[in-house]
Amino acid sequence: MIRKLRSLRRASPFQVILITVFTALAAFMALPIVFILNHAFKPQNELFLFPPRFFVQHPTFRNFEALFLHATNATVPFTRYLFNSVIVVFLTLASVIIVSTMAAYVLAKYQFHFKQLTMSLITLSLMFAPETVSIPRYLIINGLGLNNTYFGHILPSLASPVAVFMLVGFVSQIPNDLIEAAKIDGASHVGIFARIVLPLSLPAIATISILTFQAVWGDIETSTLFMQKEAMRTLAFYVNSLLSGLQNNVAGQNMVAAAGMLIFIPNLIIFLLFQRKVLETMVHSGIK
Repeated sequence: MIRKLRSLRRASPFQVILITVFTALAAFMALPIVFILNHAFKPQNELFLFPPRFFVQHPTFRNFEALFLHATNATVPFTRYLFNSVIVVFLTLASVIIVSTMAAYVLAKYQFHFKQLTMSLITLSLMFAPETVSIPRYLIINGLGLNNTYFGHILPSLASPVAVFMLVGFVSQIPNDLIEAAKIDGASHVGIFARIVLPLSLPAIATISILTFQAVWGDIETSTLFMQKEAMRTLAFYVNSLLSGLQNNVAGQNMVAAAGMLIFIPNLIIFLLFQRKVLETMVHSGIK
């Protein structure tokens, strides 16, 4: 603490102004987060005050009670949607990390026929919007008979061009001499991948974990298109259907506020846990 105070005293006026400006900017950018957290705990009367209040005056948990009671009265309980989301996110994260890292390792460190064509196709796939591949995805999932299964949730996200593209650039920076030394010591391809490539790629893996988690946690497409059984749908689908049904319902706005916070909080936690690794990825991506 004393060292930090001494460093602040030695800071130039320009550095002090810069720190002040960025601190104010960070506080301004944090306002939506503070609003979401406050809004979820506002009682019904505070939700419609005019002029509206930013901070909650009388926090209450009744919004969450109303949300859970509303889900309890439905055919599928709230915990089922939550369980599906947790299972799908966990399995998708693990699958995307393994598949993308293995593909990036091969593309970055091995020579084979049609390598440049493969990289070009991966780069080209980044240009497609998700809506353009909805019909092909449905035809594949339906043709494989994966409707109403967890694998039907996972398969559309398994091939992640963004993850492969990012990891190729990161893995290519691993020294070839290090890999050659491991081969001389008798390490197998799997051993090199598990003991060298994966540990050194943790910053990039953390980044794609955040991106994948955000995409899968808030995804409603798979539940809408591929899941006909309500018991196989996720929390994001339930919240989206709830918001759509209560959009013009004054009495249900408290449940809307609580549901919005439940969807937002996991994204915030994942980002806070891996933010340092994300910064490392940005730093290493500029090193050639």
